[in-house]
Amino acid sequence: MRPVRTAARSMLAAIFVIQGWAALRAPAKLADKARPVTDRLEPALKAVHPSLPTDAETLVRVNGAAQVAGGILLATGRATTPAALVLAGSLVPTTLAGHAFWEAEDPVQRNQQRINFLKNLGLVGGLIFAALDNEGRPSIAWRARNTAERARREAGYTAKTARREARHAIHTAQREARHVVNATQRDARIARLARKLP
Repeated sequence: MRPVRTAARSMLAAIFVIQGWAALRAPAKLADKARPVTDRLEPALKAVHPSLPTDAETLVRVNGAAQVAGGILLATGRATTPAALVLAGSLVPTTLAGHAFWEAEDPVQRNQQRINFLKNLGLVGGLIFAALDNEGRPSIAWRARNTAERARREAGYTAKTARREARHAIHTAQREARHVVNATQRDARIARLARKLP
């Protein structure tokens, strides 16, 4: 199954690497389309930190870099969950800026933008699958439950062993005590007999 997963991740990642690289090399081509989205993001970015860049070209370049890095990680199978989530996040501004079909006046243009919008929506779905894919390994939730169950069983086993050892220790102590009592009684009888002898 590994080759199939690798091929699927590579196919999914290819568009991000190619389009991200294009955005990195020539952000000016995409900046005009991105400006309505980047202008709306500006107050939020300033609120996070005043020195964060807010101009459209820089944000297009940052988004492109995220797509290239996420695409490479996804294609190579390294940190696939964070990579897929980064790519899904990078698609939101890309889709809003590039495929706002609700704003198109021309019906043909509107239909074309709707198709591209839905294509990107499908890519987000594929990325969610990629993020959730654990390659046949149990999920983190299952592993946590399994570890807790094993710990509970181990604690029960330890308690049972401790009770058994305590019973054994008590039984041994009682046997030793009886042995001491019997020895003491025997010594006392011998001492009484010795006193009666001439």
